[in-house]
Amino acid sequence: MADLERTVLHDLHLTLGAKMVPFAGYEMPVQYPMGVLKEHLHTRASAGLFDVSHMGQILLTAKSGRVEDAALALERLVPVDVLGLKEGRQRYAMFTDEAGGILDDLMVANRGDHLFLVVNAGCKHADLANLKAGLPDCDVGMVEDRALLALQGPRAEAALARLVPDVAAMKFMEVAIRQWDTAELWISRSGYTGEDGFEISVPAEAAVALAKALLAEPEVKPAGLGARDTLRLEAGLCLYGHDIDDQTTPVEAGLTWAIQKVRRPGGARAGHYPGAATVEAQLTTGAAIKRVGLTGLERMPVREGAQIFDSHGHKLGHVTSGTLGPTVNVPIAMAYLAANHSGAHHEVHADVRGKRYPMRVSPMPFTPHRYHRG
Repeated sequence: MADLERTVLHDLHLTLGAKMVPFAGYEMPVQYPMGVLKEHLHTRASAGLFDVSHMGQILLTAKSGRVEDAALALERLVPVDVLGLKEGRQRYAMFTDEAGGILDDLMVANRGDHLFLVVNAGCKHADLANLKAGLPDCDVGMVEDRALLALQGPRAEAALARLVPDVAAMKFMEVAIRQWDTAELWISRSGYTGEDGFEISVPAEAAVALAKALLAEPEVKPAGLGARDTLRLEAGLCLYGHDIDDQTTPVEAGLTWAIQKVRRPGGARAGHYPGAATVEAQLTTGAAIKRVGLTGLERMPVREGAQIFDSHGHKLGHVTSGTLGPTVNVPIAMAYLAANHSGAHHEVHADVRGKRYPMRVSPMPFTPHRYHRG
């Protein structure tokens, strides 16, 4: 793994006994000695701390200096309402291509006079190039000197509030800048586990100290990529490059909730983003395939790539993510199915090493979201 990048927390991961693996060009912790199952369950019950410093942090500022101009510019690349995003709030978005495919999914925050974007690690350099090419009226830059921590779970607020007391007043999807010791923290009340929690951008020189301070809190244990993956799957959240990519549209992926009315057909700012014709047609008439949740009727886990069939042996689609859900204690999966077989409770069959196992189309999330909406 000599050619892989490392986050500023790399040595701390080794001290904590992490098993390191390649991920998105980085050497990252997949699990700690507690193991994926216990890390997952601890996060659901208390609080898990994840290093997500490999993700891209991007600042977007209009050359005019007006955040409204930056928002309107970004709307040329995403099908969501950025202009309507109030200061101190963030929302989920996705970059699309000319065919309506998803180039990446991201978070966008309004920080008063500029936008702050968090993008996926494997796409961040392409995203930066896309932004620079598509938004000549904006200054765009990758933040290179900050780490990113995700503190997730029902006890995350209690742990972080001992260090930064007023985070308790934040609501889901709010962003704020706060001080801890001498470090300026960029905090959002969000995450990718389905639990309450926070994502914390911290100056690189203070990242290890902050991680150690959080891990010293009785509620907090370190958690790796393995638990992050099973947590987000139980929460029904997509992983880019697996459940969504440039071959899937937002409508096929079931992400239409992220396309606000103002950006839909008939809306005041409809269209005018890459692939708008395809996405708007699918919003109007529906898509031929659809991302769905599946639960297994037997105990066999069904993994990514498994083919899905109907009872007559006709192929219906394929699995994009799957595991034995640690919280729900049954096999769960996401899959793309023909739309006419995607109805709730429809029974299908997954091929695992040549044997067919019954599964049922199920609503997502598989375990309820517990965001702090206030």
